[in-house]
Amino acid sequence: MKKVFVSGAFNVLHAGHIRFFEDARQLGDYLIVSYPPADLLWKLYDKKSVLDDSDKKAVISALSMVDEVIESTDDDVALSFRSAVQACSPQVLAVTTDDVHIEAKRRFCKEQGIEFVVLEKSQPQEGQTTSTQVLSRVKAPHHAPLRVDFAGGWLDVPENAIPGEYIVNCSISPTVSLKEWLYRQGAGLGGSGGWSVLNGWDPVASELGLGVGWQDPAVIAETGACVWKSGPKPVLDFKNTGDFLKGCMAVYDTRVKHYTPGFAGYERSFERIAKAGRIARLGVQQQDVAVLAVGVQMSYQLQLEEGMQPLPDIGNQLAHKYCGGGHGGYALYLYENKEERDAAVDSCEDMYPVEPYCRTFGKDEQVPWEPRFLERLKKRGVIK
Repeated sequence: MKKVFVSGAFNVLHAGHIRFFEDARQLGDYLIVSYPPADLLWKLYDKKSVLDDSDKKAVISALSMVDEVIESTDDDVALSFRSAVQACSPQVLAVTTDDVHIEAKRRFCKEQGIEFVVLEKSQPQEGQTTSTQVLSRVKAPHHAPLRVDFAGGWLDVPENAIPGEYIVNCSISPTVSLKEWLYRQGAGLGGSGGWSVLNGWDPVASELGLGVGWQDPAVIAETGACVWKSGPKPVLDFKNTGDFLKGCMAVYDTRVKHYTPGFAGYERSFERIAKAGRIARLGVQQQDVAVLAVGVQMSYQLQLEEGMQPLPDIGNQLAHKYCGGGHGGYALYLYENKEERDAAVDSCEDMYPVEPYCRTFGKDEQVPWEPRFLERLKKRGVIK
């Protein structure tokens, strides 16, 4: 009987592990699977065991291609399975091409007179995930804010980055979930970033893959009123809760859909965008809505020069601008206080109040829409 030995954390068993076991089993007649127990997993690899050791053993043992399951107990990062191998005397030890300890294992096998086989790691089929992706899904929040951007937009696109400049934004409620999404789709509030966060995907990589910037998933994951350093990836300059904006923000639905990647290649004055970002940064730093409004209005002026349609005056706004890439979607309106904001919202059926959202102590909080705005959304066809 030809015994084949494989080892690994197998912390979240998934399709890739199954294919590895199947490929290894074809190398002999008897497959032995070894894994470090929970305490050793912590000690050697800084990984928390998802399953109890007995549960992990039961799950792996139930697989038809596995003949024996044994624990790896040696205090050795590369060769934690040394004693297990010596106890069961396999003829073959198999690893995959991405094993970081291949050479140490190769030398061990040579010393022990064991055949060493490196298997090509099968790529996940569509819809299948890695252990990291599974854990990210588990840890993903059930509810997430969207965001409004104040100034510095486009400086989060890596090729447009200007060292020493800033992107300024704020996460907002009401929140969204995979089950309940009450904002209009394709509306410039960072919806694709929010969707990535809720699904447990790598949100920054998802956004950069669309050819746009990273600010949406960055602020949605961070929450609060944030100032980011312009650059190839998110680096937080500073943040606060955004409480100084309570009662001061509303979004106006232009009812025109927009698609940010479609505007990524437009000619723009990035120097003037940066200047607006510096002023908006000062507004967040001083927690002063009036100063912030100056940066917002400067951003709006640049949007007009880019060819966006003028936005209506609604009440006594301090400033307004299109959200995201603009040319449609929602527009942000800033007001001096709640009375001014609420009066504007009451006067316009396409306007909705939003509030700053800052997650505290990791809480996954849902912030629902007020019933009267749900009726407005239904009336306007945003929801059924």
